[in-house]
Amino acid sequence: MWYEQIKWVLLVEVAYVFLVLLTGILVIWDTRSTTKTLGYLLLIVFLPVLGILFYFTFGINYRKRKIYTSKLQLDEELRKELEEGELKLLEYLQSQKQEELVQNRELAQLMANKKTAKALVFPRNEVQILQNGEELFPLLFEEIKKAKHHIHIEYYIYEDDITGNLLKDILIEKAREGVEVRFIYDDFGSRSIRKKLIKELKCAGVLAYPFNKIKLLALANKINYRNHRKIVIIDGTVSFTGGINVSDKYDNTKNDTYWRDTHMMIKGPVTLALQETFISDWNFCSEENLVVSRPYFPLQLSNGKAHIQVISSGPDSDLPNILFAVIQAINLARYEILLTTPYYIPDDTLQESLIIAALSGVQVHLLIPAEGDSRWVSTGAESYFEELLRAGVKIYRYKKGFVHAKTFVTDRQLASVGTANLDLRSFDLNFEVSALIYDAEIANQMAETFFEDLKDAEIIDPEQWENRPLWRRMAEQVIRLTSPFM
Repeated sequence: MWYEQIKWVLLVEVAYVFLVLLTGILVIWDTRSTTKTLGYLLLIVFLPVLGILFYFTFGINYRKRKIYTSKLQLDEELRKELEEGELKLLEYLQSQKQEELVQNRELAQLMANKKTAKALVFPRNEVQILQNGEELFPLLFEEIKKAKHHIHIEYYIYEDDITGNLLKDILIEKAREGVEVRFIYDDFGSRSIRKKLIKELKCAGVLAYPFNKIKLLALANKINYRNHRKIVIIDGTVSFTGGINVSDKYDNTKNDTYWRDTHMMIKGPVTLALQETFISDWNFCSEENLVVSRPYFPLQLSNGKAHIQVISSGPDSDLPNILFAVIQAINLARYEILLTTPYYIPDDTLQESLIIAALSGVQVHLLIPAEGDSRWVSTGAESYFEELLRAGVKIYRYKKGFVHAKTFVTDRQLASVGTANLDLRSFDLNFEVSALIYDAEIANQMAETFFEDLKDAEIIDPEQWENRPLWRRMAEQVIRLTSPFM
């Protein structure tokens, strides 16, 4: 009897060792980041069973295994027009002499490359930068009420609260008027609306779908890969994107904690790029295979002068396009970089790019929250500060409330507003979208706002930071080991 028991124990141990070896080979083969590879290997070796479960739950590389391959289906006439327009836009980019485009031409070309984001630079856009929900929501609701043909909405967080219900009522009213209303929500981030609010929308004729429906908690990788985009498109001519979700906490007239965020309204042709992202997402998550025709991509002229490039990135893209855009913008900066992010968990290349810029004489300013919404993530972020401070990067902690904006400005020539944080999750795991704005007026406006925000922030003193307690340094380094999973 005892011999049989030992035999089974040995068989189980051998099987487990074999499983660890196979999982290790899969990690090495499948994981792009060296840091992540080492992290997952440590987990599966030193955390029996749980480490392997963690990897298969959260670690599968969906950049290699495309989460979706939905492409736009265009009617033939529109396809020809768009292809001709694409060639004209590429020629236009090459011929432009504006300083904003000349200095950042390599960035624009990188993102326009068919091997990366395939993002065209669209000229003549009107841009309105919006601070916080109290500026965004009244304007958003007003523009949605004007819709004649379609309203396309995509959000990571949509709450069943005052703001969420105000928007719901407007969408229902427009649907009853005969306007096509399509709504994509993230099933994890918008879980509070799954039952009541979604049913109300559907009953009124709104087409609503979760981006990646979570059916079983066992399928937790669907939680890991989140649709973090915030996009609204109205009649193919007006669009909104940025960091603000649909929730009362983003409106400081309804929120006790001051919430500092940035969004933008665009009127002009680059709306078509956001439309393309939305419809690709829609055809993936809905039961409707939308064939795109002229009403969704209308011919339009704008009185604006901003050149804008919209970059989409996610586990479905071959490369981390938004990360590449940030790094290239940093590398092209000559004298000033202004970064705002609620979460700073960089990869090695981003961290080193900022250090190189600072050591080269570029003034690098980084604004982060004084208190994050996760002590664990905040401590992990702090492990990167000492290297930055030694290089001369100025780091500020926003104390008025929570800063949630995802923006950057370089040399008062280029600005960016988007949904992506400066962290590994945004660059590798989430579906994100960002706008690059090649316009000195907008860049100067956002730079002024940045320095206004610094009045409510405290700069980190490099000497004091280096003298922080040993136990704190150790905690930062230990938690930093988990940064690939944050």
